[in-house]
Amino acid sequence: MSATLLRRPGGVIALALALFGFETFWVLAGWEHEWSYPIIGWPPVVAMSLLSAYACRRVTRSPGLAAATSRFWRSLALASGVLAIGEITNAYDSLSGPEPTQDISPVSMGLLLVVVIVMIWALLRLPAWQRTRGDWARFGLDAGVLVITSGGLLWRYRLGLDDRWTAQNTAILAVCGLALIAMIAIVKVAFAGAGEIDRRSLHLLLIGVVLSAANGALAPALAERPYLNASFIAGPVATLFTILAAERQRRTGAAPITPATMAPRISVLPYLAVAAMSAVLISAEFDDGVEQFGTALCVAALTALVVIRQVSALRDNRRLLETVDANLARLQEYQTELDHEISHDALTGIANRTLFAEEVRSRLAGGAWFHVALLDLDDFKVINDRMGHGMGDALLCAVTSRLHEKLRPGDFLARQGGDEFTLLLVGLSDENAARLLRDILERVQEPLSLNGQDIAPRVSIGVTTARAGDTPEELVRRADVAMYAAKNTGGGRCTWFDPIMDQIADADARLAADLRQAIARDQLFVLYQPIVELPHGRLAGVEALVRWRHPTQGLVSPGVFIPLAERNGYIVELGRWVLREVVRQAREWELTYGDDAPGKVSVNISARQLREPGFPAEVAELLRDSGLTPHRLVAEVTETAVLGTGEGLHAVRALHALGLRVALDDFGTGQSSLSLLVDCPVKILKVDKSFVDGVADPAAQTAVADGVTEAAERAVIVDGLIVITRGLRIEAVAEGVETAGQADRLHRMGYRFAQGFHFARPMPGPDIALLLGVIPAGRKVDNLH
Repeated sequence: MSATLLRRPGGVIALALALFGFETFWVLAGWEHEWSYPIIGWPPVVAMSLLSAYACRRVTRSPGLAAATSRFWRSLALASGVLAIGEITNAYDSLSGPEPTQDISPVSMGLLLVVVIVMIWALLRLPAWQRTRGDWARFGLDAGVLVITSGGLLWRYRLGLDDRWTAQNTAILAVCGLALIAMIAIVKVAFAGAGEIDRRSLHLLLIGVVLSAANGALAPALAERPYLNASFIAGPVATLFTILAAERQRRTGAAPITPATMAPRISVLPYLAVAAMSAVLISAEFDDGVEQFGTALCVAALTALVVIRQVSALRDNRRLLETVDANLARLQEYQTELDHEISHDALTGIANRTLFAEEVRSRLAGGAWFHVALLDLDDFKVINDRMGHGMGDALLCAVTSRLHEKLRPGDFLARQGGDEFTLLLVGLSDENAARLLRDILERVQEPLSLNGQDIAPRVSIGVTTARAGDTPEELVRRADVAMYAAKNTGGGRCTWFDPIMDQIADADARLAADLRQAIARDQLFVLYQPIVELPHGRLAGVEALVRWRHPTQGLVSPGVFIPLAERNGYIVELGRWVLREVVRQAREWELTYGDDAPGKVSVNISARQLREPGFPAEVAELLRDSGLTPHRLVAEVTETAVLGTGEGLHAVRALHALGLRVALDDFGTGQSSLSLLVDCPVKILKVDKSFVDGVADPAAQTAVADGVTEAAERAVIVDGLIVITRGLRIEAVAEGVETAGQADRLHRMGYRFAQGFHFARPMPGPDIALLLGVIPAGRKVDNLH
């Protein structure tokens, strides 16, 4: 055997084919010619067994081969080696006597049995053979059916022809039976798939086993030609196809083979066996007379009908199983979709808060270094109310897309709910995390066009660093605290969490708890700031302003407790108390002073109050019970409270229908839209102090034409608003007037109403009553500090 030939591509196969060709010639020629030297037929048989062992062993050296696959081919190499030894002992059995013989010794037969057992064991150890008890039972039944049927046929047509039973007959039955079991195992493994074992290699092994078993059964036919042996046919056939299978596996390498996908099959093996034995029964009874033949025929017919009925039932079961499998597949798809929906946001498709918490928990368990950031859109409700929820949804999707652009592959993005997003930034230092968040802030806040409308989003970001012992809830809480700190300082920025923020939050929480007790403890009171006519300063109305005298902190600024009440929802109860107090005071003035009572008593109504169900009905009941003339009460609302066509605007229209006048407060400071002056039943427009501040500035007066200063621009706005209000028949009230110059300038611009410290500071109701009693209508109210 040439080593050079074995190293060539296809060298092993070429050598195997040459040896197989010689052995085939030897058998065919020997059928008509008696060979004088029968020993010449044995060396090729032994050589092919050794070549098979070499080919199988060479497969195990393929790079990247799975352990189970390598073990299978090592087992076949072992089986081929044992077969070579068995062929040598078989040759000795045949040639050791004075004449060649077909007899086989127990040693040779034992070695052949070992070969088949090793092959079966190798097949049963493959990963594909992961069977249930039911599978093992069916495998045993199939093997038993096939062995019994084949044994019966051999007995009937070959082994039973002699009058005596020999040990060789037992050996032939054993080898054939085991070979048939090996066939069943190969078929089942080939159908199920076997990982990296090439399925065509399994098919080649199956062909080899089938042909070898069939040729081995021809041993009795060679009895008259003792110089020929059944091993000359069975051995080379089995080893040739083993070599072909091994070489194919070696060339396919370790590439995974896709397992077979099959519909449920009906095994025809038992029915073929029944048919074969029925045919044997009929042929055996044919010579015994018509009666026996008829009985045998009836038995075979009944068996056939039972088989047909069973096959029909199995086909129905198969269709039922296919339906069940299809339904299970659909159920699996639905389950997958449901799992995705449970853990992902329906609008943006990104993770939701539940999945984000799981991801954070996993990172914490792994000891990873990371940051958690919470991003919130500023004034998102304004966009929803003013432009519709469809526009809000489109903006959320656009923000999600922009976040994906800036985040790295290892980062994690989720929607916390509403307009809040959470970010998990992995493996960054504080400096690098801050740089990434600045990039995110800049990208998200770039103007964009949605549905034909231009939007400039603003976001606030709070960020914190994970620490030992943290929980997902604690990390999100700290990021949320930092985010609100960013909002409180103007928004549109990123703020890092600082422990001092918790102290501030705790102080706010204590203050909020005290605020909830303020009404019951009689700590709240209302002051009234006069609104005067220009230029003479005659009292035209008052604005009610709530104040809080804390028992330990003294007077708490409205700029502190009003936002606090809005955040914790207490603003509704607070607003209800202020409204009752103002209506009571206004009715008291009306009863006491009649027409000289303040003609307009303004009270601030929060956006949260306007959204409360039944709020207009509550106001109507309060007016009815008090008897106050509705026209005296002015409802002051902010722009953001009535933007769009939501509950706020409907409530304002309902208040207007009750007879209240509506004042639009702080106009120009928010998302101002002139369409509000048309959509909302506004009767009074209050121009914010920030615009009034610059109207008397000398630089503003000299630079209005050039527009070179901010004060000049604000003066232009103030000047323009009076033109608009005149055209719409709306009263304009200038807020925050602090100097005589401002009052004079506003009057010359066309303003007829104003309020501010220049005229009077907020004062208690009795002082307003004193003012009404001392100063008749038409007298100037000026510098009442």
